[in-house]
Amino acid sequence: QLQLVESGGGSVQAGGSLKLSCAVSGYMHRQCMGWFRQAPGKEREGVAALDIFGGGTYYADSAKGRFTISQGNAENTLYLQMNSLKPEDTAMYYCVADRSGCGAGDTWARPSWFTYWGQGTQVTVSS
Repeated sequence: QLQLVESGGGSVQAGGSLKLSCAVSGYMHRQCMGWFRQAPGKEREGVAALDIFGGGTYYADSAKGRFTISQGNAENTLYLQMNSLKPEDTAMYYCVADRSGCGAGDTWARPSWFTYWGQGTQVTVSS
């Protein structure tokens, strides 16, 4: 069974940066990992995804140019570097993983695509 534990969230001012980490334990042949977020009163949305074997990366339009998804050298840690943060980035951020690839087009951005979810880490950006 795969377990995902996020860390690195916190409170920052607009324009600041945070780096989220996701520690992976347990074994699963996972092919796609990513980050989702959910703000109060809103649906969960895909932020970024990484094809573990192919190395391809995928980003929501809101994240392009500001966020970077990456994998640690030991391949048991996933990161999300977030720069130029905005108040609208305030949300609970979740690490996700699945055996399947990241899919075609925006498939990776569907919450239903991912089987494994962490508990989340809160990010709050003040103006």
